[in-house]
Amino acid sequence: MFARIDHIGVAVEDLDASIALYETTFGMKLVHRETVTEQGVEAVLLDVGENHVELLAPLGPDTPVGKFLAKKGPGLHHVAYQTDDIESTLQTLKDAGLRLIDETPRTGIRNSRVAFLHPGASGSVLTELVQPAEDH
Repeated sequence: MFARIDHIGVAVEDLDASIALYETTFGMKLVHRETVTEQGVEAVLLDVGENHVELLAPLGPDTPVGKFLAKKGPGLHHVAYQTDDIESTLQTLKDAGLRLIDETPRTGIRNSRVAFLHPGASGSVLTELVQPAEDH
């Protein structure tokens, strides 16, 4: 069902300060920066092996990440698993009785197709499914 861990999402209050920490202290390479208006975030991807850390800064307090920061503060936001066929994976999970946040995929960073499972369906961890765009 899942090909690999695609990325770990981390909610941050100060994107530039967080980038500096991850690049300078942790030695990760910044490979992409984008505003994903549909999800209400400015996001960056940093390479760690064949996977990524995704830093997420909210575009406003009423966005999902803005609400997360207000409630829980900065930290681990979600774990994202890569899949080759997001529709099929969503259907399999729905058929298994898991609660979905997204029943159909939406656009994510780098034109990927993404969907989220409700944390209650996955051990209190917000889980994202990612089908990368053809060119990634």
